[in-house]
Amino acid sequence: MLHGIRLPTDIQQVLTTLRQAGYEAYVVGGCLRDVLLYTEPKDWDVTTNALPEQIQQVFPKSLYLNTFGTVTVRSGAMEVEVTTYRADGKYSDHRHPDQVKFGVSLKEDLARRDFTINALAYDGENLIDLYQGQADLTAGVIRAVGDPTVRFQEDALRMLRAIRFASQLRFTIEPNTFQAIHTQAKLIQHVSAERIRDEFVKMLLTEDAYSAVWQLHVTGLLQLIMPELEEGVGMEQNLHHIYTVFAHNVFAMQFCPSDDWRVLLAALLHDVGKARVKEGTGKLATFYQHEHVGAKMARTIMKRLAFSNDDTNMVVHLVKHHMFYYNIGEITDAGVRRLLRRVGLEYINDIMAVRIADRMGSGVYKDKPYKLIELEKRIEYVQKDPISTSMLAFDGNDAMEKFGWKPGARIGVLLHRLLDEVMDDPKRNTVEYLVERAKQLASEMDQMSEAEARGIMKSYREALADINAYKE
Repeated sequence: MLHGIRLPTDIQQVLTTLRQAGYEAYVVGGCLRDVLLYTEPKDWDVTTNALPEQIQQVFPKSLYLNTFGTVTVRSGAMEVEVTTYRADGKYSDHRHPDQVKFGVSLKEDLARRDFTINALAYDGENLIDLYQGQADLTAGVIRAVGDPTVRFQEDALRMLRAIRFASQLRFTIEPNTFQAIHTQAKLIQHVSAERIRDEFVKMLLTEDAYSAVWQLHVTGLLQLIMPELEEGVGMEQNLHHIYTVFAHNVFAMQFCPSDDWRVLLAALLHDVGKARVKEGTGKLATFYQHEHVGAKMARTIMKRLAFSNDDTNMVVHLVKHHMFYYNIGEITDAGVRRLLRRVGLEYINDIMAVRIADRMGSGVYKDKPYKLIELEKRIEYVQKDPISTSMLAFDGNDAMEKFGWKPGARIGVLLHRLLDEVMDDPKRNTVEYLVERAKQLASEMDQMSEAEARGIMKSYREALADINAYKE
């Protein structure tokens, strides 16, 4: 027992089994940190002086798949990573050790770890704390083990991890460690886009994401990871905002009422295009088309950081449409239906979250303005009305049967023209009305070449800004 907290029986069994076989065994790393913070660990790590092949002898059904001494052991319902004590050689690529030495002492193994709060070890009875990690946990401090410059030169990803841990745990970064991040920031270029992406997403999902992005900015890491966002630093806005473009974007992310990291990222990037389109100065400055420019910039950022196409398309979609216009008394039900058509019913809650984040990040601390509440009610009222050609009572097969047409773009043109009329008045969505109206339009369609029809369909897609239109 440690500080009133018991290790799970399955974890204690792994320690006991290794010790009974004549080896040392300790719970170590992030799981022990979480236990000391009274948080449920997501996974469990054990370190031992047993070599990988000896671990496998002790646990015959275990699995050894890497060259870093880690054997996956199943204990009851749990999978436990059991790793041999090791000392790392030189890190030529600033990410991975050139060689790993097994069979060293626990002291040497703990000396290679990143932060003091992750360099604790516990054997079920005794806590090994060689670097005052327990004191740093109590004080809420992220401190590198040993020389922070050396730690970051060994593995540049540790700089992002330091900021992420500080944000996740609401800790502060010890001054020497923070200064080392600043001086070694350029080493982040040695880290793969995928690892940077994963750490950044984890930061977005912490309770203090604002602090994480701000520390990325202050240390110089953000300029190397997401330079587009830095373009708004120091840029004043207009009478609708009290913050600079950069501060507004970061505040919007922090206030965004969503727990989906993609929506949080869209909030962070929603005004990223403003720095490139600003005209004028002072309270009357304008930022025309910033949402369209910002959407392109968001795509560039996410492509560089190796985000998936689906995630990229969603964020780009939200950035591009966050400026939708709505004023009570000015927009008809047909206008609301067209908004649903452009944004997509499945993204309405997300676009609302970005819009609320935009408003709160401007310095006007109102959770949800009345007009958005009213819009939500109207969306609920009209959301079952036809907003896509697939919801029409007349489809492409009907058109081919009625007019002897072959599959082609002009069928799409016909259906979109019918949809325009139905969105104006949903009562028109009947077989009788649409067949009669299609007959009236058919002669015009007969005169249209396939090339003309494809051109019109392209303009429809661009005008509707359907999310699929963003795909490259």
